[in-house]
Amino acid sequence: MCNYLLCRLRRRIKAARQIPPAEVMHATRLSGNAVIRSAGRAYFPLAFIARLPFAMMTVGVLTLVVAERGSVTLGGLNSAAAGLGTAFVGPLLGAAADRFGQRRVLVPVGLANAALLGAFPFVVAGSADDLVLLALSVLIGASAPQIAPMSRTRLVAIIRRTVRADRRERVLGSTMAYESAADETVFIVGPFLVGLLATALAPWFAVAGAAVLTLVFVTWFAVHPTGRLVAATSDQPHVQAPARELARFPLLTVVTGALGIGFFFGATLTSLTGFLAVDGDGDRAGLLYGVMGIGSAALALGSAALPTRFSLRARWLAFGTLLLTAALLFALARSEAALLAALAVLGCGVGPTVVSQYSLGAQLSPAGRSATTMTMLGSAVVVGQAVASAVTGIVTDSFGANTALALPSLAAALVVAAALAHHAAGRRPRPA
Repeated sequence: MCNYLLCRLRRRIKAARQIPPAEVMHATRLSGNAVIRSAGRAYFPLAFIARLPFAMMTVGVLTLVVAERGSVTLGGLNSAAAGLGTAFVGPLLGAAADRFGQRRVLVPVGLANAALLGAFPFVVAGSADDLVLLALSVLIGASAPQIAPMSRTRLVAIIRRTVRADRRERVLGSTMAYESAADETVFIVGPFLVGLLATALAPWFAVAGAAVLTLVFVTWFAVHPTGRLVAATSDQPHVQAPARELARFPLLTVVTGALGIGFFFGATLTSLTGFLAVDGDGDRAGLLYGVMGIGSAALALGSAALPTRFSLRARWLAFGTLLLTAALLFALARSEAALLAALAVLGCGVGPTVVSQYSLGAQLSPAGRSATTMTMLGSAVVVGQAVASAVTGIVTDSFGANTALALPSLAAALVVAAALAHHAAGRRPRPA
């Protein structure tokens, strides 16, 4: 299968070289089709479903602990513990995938994560001490499979192999737009599924469902032929830039922006949960949270059609400012209808912002460090979400739900500040 794909890739490259410059749009369409054919049509739904357990993890842990132990603070702390486990171990998994290949990393990690998720409902329902719950949450986060960054790494490798140099930027932008839209949709669908399963069946069912999805679809993603294609199509498979290249200021500003997005997700969901929990409807938070995904996914996909003169830096700053404005409206909301309206506007800001950040991350990735870079961004989102969940839970219990509604605006302010810092760096992103 791998040899067949490589032969198809070679034919696509030869055909692409014969396309006249006047046929730019047609060539871009051909390039996009080549990427789809190289990855396989089944790859995209597979990669989408395989992301769901990651998006359900922190929300499922939060919902289950709050339902079983009756404490928003403890639920937030467990969600934060899972995020910290991801933050510390996630980039190491990315580095291991760069060095040893994705299959060797994802298969054992996915199996371990499925087992830990399956055990978590029994531990929560039992008489285990709170510290035991926190330790288990850390292990769940540490073993969380990094599907989103792994998928981006595979597609970027395919683009570099199949698409002509003068077409890559446009195809890369479209691909990152799709990937970010998929992430946005998953981060909305995941909490929505948790809320739906918790309401219709039981809070533990969402965590058990995440365990089953991990066991089946993460394993399938790990053994998919594109995992081999990454190593086979690397421009310099035996050369890696020094690790210090990952600490360059422009890239760090992008990671900080992704951290701000994570803060925003965690603060928004937890404050919404606390607000609804006052009336005993906390398990409906995932359903309302799904409203944000409508504009988010639509504008994330639509950002690929924006003109190239509207640079990634400018997009990040513009849509980040929209995010901040909507977050202020969210902070002032005191009814469910007002919260829904604010969530709809928030989605219009967060989707294109995430697309811009991941596109910049792909361009700034050091040679041979693509999986590590994407994992850094993904881990920043998760740890931000988890830490914000913990802090927002404490604020909710200590100062009330209305006060907690102001926290997403602080996270949005960090996103804008990171965009300004990146703009001030004054450097054009250099291709990896």
